Amino acid sequence: MRLLIDTNIFLEVLLDQDRASEAGAFLKRAAGQHESFLSDLSLHSIGVFLVRRRQVQAFQEFLSDIVFGLGIGVKRLNETDMPSVCDIVQSFRLDFDDAYQYAAAQKSDLIIVSYDSDFDKTDRGRRTPGEIQTVNGQ
Repeated sequence: MRLLIDTNIFLEVLLDQDRASEAGAFLKRAAGQHESFLSDLSLHSIGVFLVRRRQVQAFQEFLSDIVFGLGIGVKRLNETDMPSVCDIVQSFRLDFDDAYQYAAAQKSDLIIVSYDSDFDKTDRGRRTPGEIQTVNGQ
């Protein structure tokens, strides 16, 4: 499978939230068995969030351990993709960040993996980490 992992999956792990264990296990499984990506918006948002909290080291560890360590690629949208993002905002009544994720997934034909139920009202939908099976079914 080809996956676009939403920001909230990473934040679960980074902030040690309720589903951190499930999200962390998913990231390790997915990176080894699926083509896994995050959007450039997710990467930058996580950086902004952690730096504002004065957790620069946590962002560096995120880059080292998660992005580079697990081999998660980054999908980028460019300025010519922005009209599509605006159309998605209006079509599905999504926030900009969700519409951006949707557009990135659509552009590269990726499955959205997220805890955000807003994607359920789109034609692409989403899967949660628990719904993603590994290649050998485990």
